[in-house]
Amino acid sequence: MNQQVETPASADPDSPTAEGRFHSYRTNVIPLAVYLIWILFWIGAVYYLVNYMLPALRVELVTPP
Repeated sequence: MNQQVETPASADPDSPTAEGRFHSYRTNVIPLAVYLIWILFWIGAVYYLVNYMLPALRVELVTPP
């Protein structure tokens, strides 16, 4: 009878369990400043559309050049 002896993961340094012990994967964290820049960009874009683009578009549609 052949019996396989199971060795603990710590005995085999190349096992996935032993290799993954010191690995901690984390996605790239976006800094808060980047979020604030995007929020300011979109606020500025909406402000531009409401104050400059829509009135000019109204004039252009009524009296085209």
